Amino acid sequence: MNRILFRPIWLVAFSLLMATTAFAQTKTLTTEEYEPKSSLVTKETKVERSKFPFVDIHSHHNNPAPDYVDKLIREMDSINMRVMVNLSGGTGERLKQTVAVMKGRYPDRFIVFANVDTRDLDEPGFGKRAAARLEQDVKNGAQGLKIFKNYGMDLKYKDGRRVKVDEPEFDPIWAKCGELGIPVLIHTAEPSVFFDPIDRFNERWLELNQFPQRARPPEKYPTFETLMTERNNLFAKHPKTNFIAAHLGYHGNDLERLGKLFDTYPNVYVDNAAVLAELGRQPYSARDFHIKYQDRIVFGKDIYEISEYKMYFRVMETRDEYIEYYRKRHAFWRIYGFDLPDEVLKKVYYKNALRLIPGTNAKQFPN
Repeated sequence: MNRILFRPIWLVAFSLLMATTAFAQTKTLTTEEYEPKSSLVTKETKVERSKFPFVDIHSHHNNPAPDYVDKLIREMDSINMRVMVNLSGGTGERLKQTVAVMKGRYPDRFIVFANVDTRDLDEPGFGKRAAARLEQDVKNGAQGLKIFKNYGMDLKYKDGRRVKVDEPEFDPIWAKCGELGIPVLIHTAEPSVFFDPIDRFNERWLELNQFPQRARPPEKYPTFETLMTERNNLFAKHPKTNFIAAHLGYHGNDLERLGKLFDTYPNVYVDNAAVLAELGRQPYSARDFHIKYQDRIVFGKDIYEISEYKMYFRVMETRDEYIEYYRKRHAFWRIYGFDLPDEVLKKVYYKNALRLIPGTNAKQFPN
């Protein structure tokens, strides 16, 4: 009788122990570890190639070797990327080498943008010298200018003064771009929430905890609005120069504000690099915005990872719902396809880039 009673009691005790352990593990689960699997059953469209050939206007490849460039071409062909813009061309001899390795081997498939050398920033006449260097870079094959995000935030004179986005010393550079007819792709600031307190209300809390160096606290950096004001002053001062504000100008979370920027400055365009999570969480507004401002948006990716392009195609080309973004830290939310009309897709994928970047071979695209 005792043996008969013992086994059920032992089993009950064991079951309680296992349940308690599982509950304890659940209670100690961190935000980083929590990865719920959706039970929602909905359409999932596999888009391996873009519907139309496209120009990626925002990519970075430092000092590429010939075999690496050959690999890029194979990967580009696999997803229908016709032209890649390398924004990290450098200046002087480095730019000449990059142009030779990329455009020398595949003249129509690559575009190289120059960069500004600021090592002589504190010497009198810097702006004019930099403009002259840029002019020579264009003669050597550059088709645009890329300004990196340290400009306006981290770049300083020797005396500690911050170089502002609308710094007068740089005016000759922007004027030269207008004269040469080349665009300026400029990265100003960071997402506005990076400038906010890192607390429970910050929607990028996870990313800022994993990468605290991405935060922009006020004791070290100008405010987001300060940078936006300086950037807009720059646009206004140089109406004959075309500017492409990287990452939707960091107004992807406020498309109405971005629309007002377009309405005010006809020389301003944006790329959609690394902001798919912003657009995908507001599919109705994103679709309407792309249709209204279809002439002002160009396609970009930024971090080069061939599989991630397919997420862009899916979101831009389909009506798929509740899509899990490929980087959890960027978004706690799911995103949705906004199914752009074909003519809008063509403009975003290649037509707008063809208008902005001189020397691009348009014959390799439809129409």
